[in-house]
Amino acid sequence: MAATEQSAPAGSRIRARLAQLNLPLPEVAAPVAAYVPAIVTGSLVQTSGQLPFVKGALPLTGKVGAEVTPEAAARLAAACCLNALAAIEAEIGDLDRIVRIVKVTGYVASDPAFSGQPAVINGASELLGQVFGEVGRHARAAVGVAVLPLDAPVELDLLVEIAPAD
Repeated sequence: MAATEQSAPAGSRIRARLAQLNLPLPEVAAPVAAYVPAIVTGSLVQTSGQLPFVKGALPLTGKVGAEVTPEAAARLAAACCLNALAAIEAEIGDLDRIVRIVKVTGYVASDPAFSGQPAVINGASELLGQVFGEVGRHARAAVGVAVLPLDAPVELDLLVEIAPAD
C-alpha cells in the first residue's frame, strides 16, 4: 500500500503542529496478518505494532548494531510513531482528542552485542514530545529482540488516552 499524506481535520492543532515540524502523517499501513491497526476501548486507544513503513516500504532492514546504525534506527522509530498516530487518527477522527500518551512499547531487532535500545526508541519519544508537549510524556519499554516481522529493525505500539467525542 503506498503511503500518501492524509488530509487534516479542519482546525486540528496537532495536525498544524505536525505540519510545522514537516511531519506528514502517512496513510494507515494495511495489516500484514489478522489484526486491526488500532482499537478503541473506553477512553483508551491501543495500536498494533507499527513497522517503519515509508511510502509503503521498509527503508532499511536488518539488525541494529550490525546492518543498521542506532541513529538510522532512531529515525525509523519516529517513522513507526507517525504510522501509529495515523492509525489512531483513523480510529478517533482527530488527534486533538488525545489527552495523554500513556505508554510507548518499542522493539529493536538487535545484534547480540547491541544494548542501546533506549536511545533507538528515543526517536519516537522525542517526536511525541515535540508534537504533544507535556501530553506526550509517557511510560515506556525499549526491548531488544532477535527478529521482527519483515526483518524490520524497529517496531512500536502506542497506548493513548482520549477525550470523549463531541
